[in-house]
Amino acid sequence: MASLRKIQITFDCADPERVARFWCEVLGYVAPSPPEGFDSWDAYNESLPAEERGAWFACSDPTGEGPRLYFQRVPEGKVAKNRVHIDVRAGTGLVGAERLAVLEAERDRLVALGAVCDNVLYADEENESCINMRDIEGNEFCLD
Repeated sequence: MASLRKIQITFDCADPERVARFWCEVLGYVAPSPPEGFDSWDAYNESLPAEERGAWFACSDPTGEGPRLYFQRVPEGKVAKNRVHIDVRAGTGLVGAERLAVLEAERDRLVALGAVCDNVLYADEENESCINMRDIEGNEFCLD
């Protein structure tokens, strides 16, 4: 039997700390403490060569259950649809109008943080409602 592995999800982005802090707000994740010997992340970054400052940031589930999210700076911008995306499970166990109301409330909270709502997919005979969104750098995700 294969053993269960912990995973990390990595985002390529232009501003790692900004995107990481957005996802902290979305998921209730926490940013790590600055490296040993530094009072803040700003102080740590100032100690690095200019080209390495702000090159990465991470956040994690404070319970230790969810995957760590790692954000790395890349020179190119986003040019195509993500092949993998995060589904934020805001409406788990809910159906119909109750589910849609919860998803719409979460959408409104995230839009206030800088997310963009692409579209709302309303429930039909086969599927419950979900909302397609993009984070502050355009990475697609769903509220489901």
